[in-house]
Amino acid sequence: MAGTTTGMSKIKQVIRLHLDGYSNRAIATALEMNKETVNRYVLRATADSMQFEELLSLDDPILAHRMTGGNPAYPDRRFEAFKVLLPYLEEEMKRKHVTLKLLWEEYRVAHPDGYSLTQFRFHYNQNVKAQKPSTVIRDTYIAGEKLFIDFCGDSIGYIDAVTGSVVKVQMFVGCMAVSDYGFAMGVRSQKSEDFIHAIACCLRSLGGVPRIIVPDNLKSAVTKTDPYEPTLNHVLEDMANHYGCSILPARPYRARDYVNKNIM
Repeated sequence: MAGTTTGMSKIKQVIRLHLDGYSNRAIATALEMNKETVNRYVLRATADSMQFEELLSLDDPILAHRMTGGNPAYPDRRFEAFKVLLPYLEEEMKRKHVTLKLLWEEYRVAHPDGYSLTQFRFHYNQNVKAQKPSTVIRDTYIAGEKLFIDFCGDSIGYIDAVTGSVVKVQMFVGCMAVSDYGFAMGVRSQKSEDFIHAIACCLRSLGGVPRIIVPDNLKSAVTKTDPYEPTLNHVLEDMANHYGCSILPARPYRARDYVNKNIM
C-alpha cells in the first residue's frame, strides 16, 4: 500500500517539476521514473480539461485515475480548434515583437474555454519540435563554465535629466549556461570600449569570471568571421588575458550550437 501511495504522489511531483520548467528527461532522472511514463503523465496533464493547479489540488487517488484512465490523449475539441490555428501562429511568430503570450490572449478572446497559457505553449512547442530534424548535437554544459554575451533587440532610450533630450542606448545582455542567470545593461554604442565596459560590469555583477566567454560574431568582438578560426578583436583578447579566461565566438549561422533546450 505504501508503494502505491508513493507512486500516486509522484504524479504530483511530475506536474510540479513540469511547471518549474524541467524537461521530461530531467524529471524522469530526478524521480527515478521511466521517461515514457513521465511523457504520458505530462501529455495527459496538459490535455486535461482542468488547470495544472487544479490537478495538484486533487486527492492522490483521483489524480491517479485521471492520469492513468482510459481517456484519449486529447479528450475534448480544444485541440482540433488549436490545430486549425497552428499555421497562423507559426507565421505570426516570425513577426517582430510577437510573443506566444500575445497570441494566446488573442486566442482566448475567440476561444474563452480554450487552453490555458501553459497548455497553449506546450502544444505550440510540441508542434514546432515535431517539424525539426530529430537529431541535433548540442553542447553539454558545465555549471559556471560559459557566459554567453551579445547585443540584442531594438535600441531603447532614456531622457537626460539635464538637457531633456532622448539618449539612445544599445542593450548588452549576458547569460550563464545551465543556470540561465542573466545580466542586461544599456550602453551608448556597440563600439569596443562600450562592449568591454559592459562585460566588466557583467562579471562584477556575477561575482566571478567564467572559464569561457561566448560572444556572437559582432564587430566589436570578432574582426574576421570564420566557422573554425575567427579572428578576435585584440582589445577583447587583452581583456580575456586580464581576467584569465578564454573567448570562444559562436560559429556564424550556427546559433543552435549554443542553445540549451534540455531545461525548458
